[in-house]
Amino acid sequence: MKTINLKSVITTGILSGIVILASGFTMIPVVGDEMDKILNSRGLPPLSDWAILFICLVSISIGIFLVFLYSLLKAHFNSKCKAAVTSSLLVFFVTYFLSNASLVLYGFMPLKFAAIGTLWGLGELLLAGVIVPLIYKDNCTHISPNMS
Repeated sequence: MKTINLKSVITTGILSGIVILASGFTMIPVVGDEMDKILNSRGLPPLSDWAILFICLVSISIGIFLVFLYSLLKAHFNSKCKAAVTSSLLVFFVTYFLSNASLVLYGFMPLKFAAIGTLWGLGELLLAGVIVPLIYKDNCTHISPNMS
């Protein structure tokens, strides 16, 4: 049974998280100041620097979780591609879809804005998932020091 290469999970996860984060920042020109308008309509201030830092940490955490899940699923699929897409879709459902659907159902987020973010999130997770098999390395086979 192969073990998970924790160092590779973390380093590849950080890179995947950076892809997620970069994709999130590229969405800003698409939605403009819509988030500030939504927050303002609810009597809330715009996102603070601390909130943006938190979003960055969450993106990195999602990237690490994505790679960890990939490393678990890879053993069950005989295809790195299937494992990457499946892990991306599972992470998408748990993180993006459920949270955005909840925000819409609670009346906090307009459907159009949440739909854009949800579809964008699907794309960014699939993109982040595609790089995982290219970078993630399994543990190397260890050679016993007693080679007599």
